[in-house]
Amino acid sequence: MNYISTRGNGGVTTAAGAIKQGLAKDGGLYMPEKLPVLEKGELERLSKMSYPERAATVLSKFLTDYTYDELYEDCSEAYSEKRFPGGAAPTSALGEKMRILELWHGPTSAFKDMALQIMPRLFVRALRKTGEQKTALILVATSGDTGKAALEGYKDVDGVKIAVFYPVDGVSRVQKLQMATQEGNNVQVYAVKGNFDDAQNGVKKIFSDPEMSRAIADNGYFFSSANSINWGRLAPQIVYYISAYCDLMASGDITEGEIVDVCVPTGNFGNIFAAYIAKQMGLPVGKLICASNKNNILTDFLRTGVYDRNRLFHTTMSPSMDILISSNLERLLYLIAGSEETASYMKQLSENGVYKVSDGVLAKIQSDFCGYFCDEKGTANTIKSIYNGYNYLSDTHSAVAISATEQYLADSKEKAAKRVIIASTASPYKFASAVYESLTDKPAPDGPAALDALTELTGVEITAPLAGLDKKTVRFTRVIESADMPAVALENTK
Repeated sequence: MNYISTRGNGGVTTAAGAIKQGLAKDGGLYMPEKLPVLEKGELERLSKMSYPERAATVLSKFLTDYTYDELYEDCSEAYSEKRFPGGAAPTSALGEKMRILELWHGPTSAFKDMALQIMPRLFVRALRKTGEQKTALILVATSGDTGKAALEGYKDVDGVKIAVFYPVDGVSRVQKLQMATQEGNNVQVYAVKGNFDDAQNGVKKIFSDPEMSRAIADNGYFFSSANSINWGRLAPQIVYYISAYCDLMASGDITEGEIVDVCVPTGNFGNIFAAYIAKQMGLPVGKLICASNKNNILTDFLRTGVYDRNRLFHTTMSPSMDILISSNLERLLYLIAGSEETASYMKQLSENGVYKVSDGVLAKIQSDFCGYFCDEKGTANTIKSIYNGYNYLSDTHSAVAISATEQYLADSKEKAAKRVIIASTASPYKFASAVYESLTDKPAPDGPAALDALTELTGVEITAPLAGLDKKTVRFTRVIESADMPAVALENTK
């Protein structure tokens, strides 16, 4: 299977080439030339497999220049009991209809671990398969969770250096401390003055600057990415939607072929796009419910077809969704509208900050997607109501998705599927202060003390990777202007 750019002028490469390079040469995102499909009876077979076996089977459909044995070896390591105690992606029932897909049982307590524990292994193999001799400099813009997960996944990996950029006031205190205390000899972390889009735009400009590429090549390096613009990040996310369906089959909650709806809290659109790919492969999915916080640019787009980032940016209690430029939406547009039309939309977004898709494209998008959002008050109320009603402790992002699902069910009534799979993307302890304040209407203690206060209040144990975080040594405290990101990136190649 070969990979091509969403914008049509990036050439053709293998899966290993796409994973190594990250972004296509024309600035587009890599996509497979053709999507694979689930074979008849395959869901039944997958339902009897372990998560590593499911992951290797699904990934082998996309990464055809990797052998199944290579993928199974990597998946077995990535999704081991040591890294995901109790299992990689368990589901919990929340009432009659809602099923919570808990994606945060990995080393950094966020869903990004599901991709970023396997991606470094795929990346190292890609370097070998493509004969690459230079060192990879991976640049990551993060709204909180990707940065820590990428740092943890790539720490001390041979042939790789990684630099993470996060908005200085745009992540939770726990997220900031997780990154600032990161171990590893090949890692660097920088706080950027501005918001996530400033950091993300800075990384994209570096990638698209031929002078920067030449400069680091002279020093023996090349650029790559661990953000979800990299297909090696996105492909493993497809697996857990298929796996969740299989788990519900295995438990008797649904029967094979029964339609489910899926709700995903998302800002960059990658996580929900992975669910869309699973649907295109033949997973029986009805509606894809896109859940946004107060930065509801995706809700507006899905309802009107107008994508307009010229709006007020809100810093919220669900910071991983505080995004106004949803990079992976480009992949959806490519599949529906083609590369030429997609390139035109991206050009309009770059030049004017806004584009409007055609009525035909919007109709096709709305046949699969719907959008809902939840503001700060609604998020807090949902955290409290879900805890009081179901004794379930939710983080801020998952609460947005639960609220969106409740809105969808109220609107859809008999049209909704019997089950809605809701992607739960982070441990509540990653956002302990906000969760505590939502439950008590009182200010939370400062810093990591909020974790202790939350567990004392609820009796729910602190997620293991976050326990003792305040006792770790802070290594990274540097704050930079977004304009200084290219110079800082070059520092890592000397």
